[in-house]
Amino acid sequence: MCRFAVLHIECLVAISSTYYDKLASYMQDIFNVTAKAVREDDEPVALQAIEFWSSICDEEIDILDEYGGDYTADSDIPCYYFVKQALPALVPMLLETLLKQEEDQDQDEGSWNLAMAGGTCLGLVARTVGDDIVPLVMPFIEEHITKPDWRQREAATYAFGSILEGPSPEKLIPLVNVALNFMLTAMMKDPNNHVKDTTAWTLGRIFEFLHVSTVQTRVITHGNCQQILVVLLQSMKDVPNVAEKACGALYFLAQGYEDVTSVSPLSPFFQDIVHALLNVTHREDAGESRLRTAAYETLNEVVRTSRDETAPVVMQLVPVIMMELHQTLEAQKLSSDEREKQNELQGLLCGCLQVIIQKLGASEATKYAFMQYADQIMEPFLRVFACRNATVHEEAMLAIGALAYAVGGNFIMYMQSFYPYLEMGLQNSQEYQVCAVTVGVVGDLCRALEDKILPYCDGIMTQLLKDLSSNQLHRCVKPPIFSCLGDIALAIGENFEKYLIYAMPMLQSAAELSAHAVATDDEMLEYTNELRNGILEAFSGILQGFKSCPKTQLLMPYAPHILQFLDRLYNEKDMDEVVMKTAVGVLGDLADTLGAHAGTLINQSAASKEFLGECLLSDDQFIRESADWAKLAISRAVSG
Repeated sequence: MCRFAVLHIECLVAISSTYYDKLASYMQDIFNVTAKAVREDDEPVALQAIEFWSSICDEEIDILDEYGGDYTADSDIPCYYFVKQALPALVPMLLETLLKQEEDQDQDEGSWNLAMAGGTCLGLVARTVGDDIVPLVMPFIEEHITKPDWRQREAATYAFGSILEGPSPEKLIPLVNVALNFMLTAMMKDPNNHVKDTTAWTLGRIFEFLHVSTVQTRVITHGNCQQILVVLLQSMKDVPNVAEKACGALYFLAQGYEDVTSVSPLSPFFQDIVHALLNVTHREDAGESRLRTAAYETLNEVVRTSRDETAPVVMQLVPVIMMELHQTLEAQKLSSDEREKQNELQGLLCGCLQVIIQKLGASEATKYAFMQYADQIMEPFLRVFACRNATVHEEAMLAIGALAYAVGGNFIMYMQSFYPYLEMGLQNSQEYQVCAVTVGVVGDLCRALEDKILPYCDGIMTQLLKDLSSNQLHRCVKPPIFSCLGDIALAIGENFEKYLIYAMPMLQSAAELSAHAVATDDEMLEYTNELRNGILEAFSGILQGFKSCPKTQLLMPYAPHILQFLDRLYNEKDMDEVVMKTAVGVLGDLADTLGAHAGTLINQSAASKEFLGECLLSDDQFIRESADWAKLAISRAVSG
């Protein structure tokens, strides 16, 4: 009977997304069925009943995101506001489920119970209806937050955390200001770990959605910042699931200061924060509840958002993280389980080094001091590649790209040792994410080395062209490969001549296919635009690479094909803003590199003139700037 009931409501869930616009006359009956299931049926049936309402929320969120929405009676948005209409009965039903926690729910990370499902659905309801949910939830919170039964305190906290995305900051911030001290006390003193876990999660949600530059009224002030940090750092010593949530809260606290131009309020505590996070990574139980991963992710965010005044502490991290990476490479005779944990740790350490390198390499004040570590960093990276683990390779490749950007042309001294691993990454069609990251690193190397990369270009180009021809390689890697061709051409200039005979026909063929591609869904449209943008970036790099050299005439036979591609893209009317900006830039590159020859072709193209005119009037600043430059380049070409 239970199985039949589950199937019955599973059908309703499927219907909710497929036939949303046909449900209006059935919604009262559906609510009665789902409410009865949640309150009276076995858990599998109740979970599907909640899933129905989550699915309805997803539909209405998508509709309102697509069309824009305010909840007015005369709105012509194709949304039936089922969730809004059901609120008075739906919210109390969901709040009841929050009281049905399981004692061991945090210990079993794969568990999914009624309380979790109810909280998730409550969050979706908040995103769907915004401010309207707050007065329906606050009485529940006020009633249960101080009760002796941990389930009631945890449910009240979970309810508060669940509604923090959706309602306006103006509605939420007064409530948060009242609740913040209470929650900090609960994290330190509540006797129940479930309550502390949920409280830390809720603090993270407060920082994620309300501690942001777009919110004028600050939740975190100089007055409470130190208290918050003391609680978070102390909570990192708690049981793993609480410590992991505390790391997550600190992650969003640091992220909220990303756009601060003055001294960051976190700077006076920066060393203590770094020290506390490193201690977490060394805990014997750091492998539980994603704790070690959360600690490194938070350390990365703290470093990424740090200010110049804390650069000396970031510099001190370099030898610390390198030493830990060395230690993982020295381990011998590991079991398969130990090897897996070691690989995970190596990936985290490489990711941490990447962020540190990016931070120190981005500032002239720290770049040259950091250079002393470049040789020492490359050595363990090369040893990591020799371990042949795909996940670690991906992180190490990203770190190598950051290092190449930081040291610039000096990276040439590492190329002979690194090139075999670069080639290995480009050949790795099975782990296509590694291949995609390696393609990106080729672009980083081109920008860092410029024409010094020329001795390695035959091998790189051979492999890139093989990848483009491969049916085995995941399609998502091909757009960045096209972009990479442009990076190479820009780096080596007229030396790209030898590759034109292979690259240009492939670009023309891909351009023809992408211009006529029919996007059957949003995912396909997104990919088509990524592909078009990659092709355009290749054309742009090639045109710019040949500019001002005696061999520009080599590109003249290809100019009509490039212009024809631009015309077709314009006529299709399905370009996104990124493609528009790149396309109008290529129009300017044609004129800038080929002069009068391109000017004549552009003048003969009505579509190009209309496209340029449309871009000049765009609401997007970057499209307008590219169009202004293209207009100037075309004027020079026509008159010159």
